[in-house]
Amino acid sequence: MNAESITTWLETVGVPAEVVSVGTEADNAWCLLREEPLGEEGTVTWEVFWREQGNRYDWARFSNEQVACHYLFGRLTWAQVARGAVGVLPAVEPAAPVRAEPVAAQPAPAPQAPAPQV
Repeated sequence: MNAESITTWLETVGVPAEVVSVGTEADNAWCLLREEPLGEEGTVTWEVFWREQGNRYDWARFSNEQVACHYLFGRLTWAQVARGAVGVLPAVEPAAPVRAEPVAAQPAPAPQAPAPQV
C-alpha cells in the first residue's frame, strides 16, 4: 500500500473519499503528506493527521511511506468497525457431513484354471 493506492483501499472498506486528502492539507479530512527535507542531508518523511479549522490533530510522522499508509488505513478501518460499517462476517453453519450408504461387499471371483492347450 502506498500514497497512490490508499484511497482505493479506504473506499473498499467504506471510508468516504471526502474525509481523506493525499498530498494536500484539507479541513475536515485525514491528511497524508510527503514532507521533503529542508537540508541536503535530511530524509523524506510522511505525516498523517486530522485537520480541522486549520489545526492538526492526532499528528504522526513516519520515515516510511508504506508504514504511514498502513497507519492511516488501520486507523480509519478501525473507525469503520467501531461504527458497525464493517466487521466480522456472521458465522456460517457448516454443512452436515454427507453419509454414503454402505455398499454390500461382493465376493471376489474365484480364480480360474488356465485353459488346456490343444
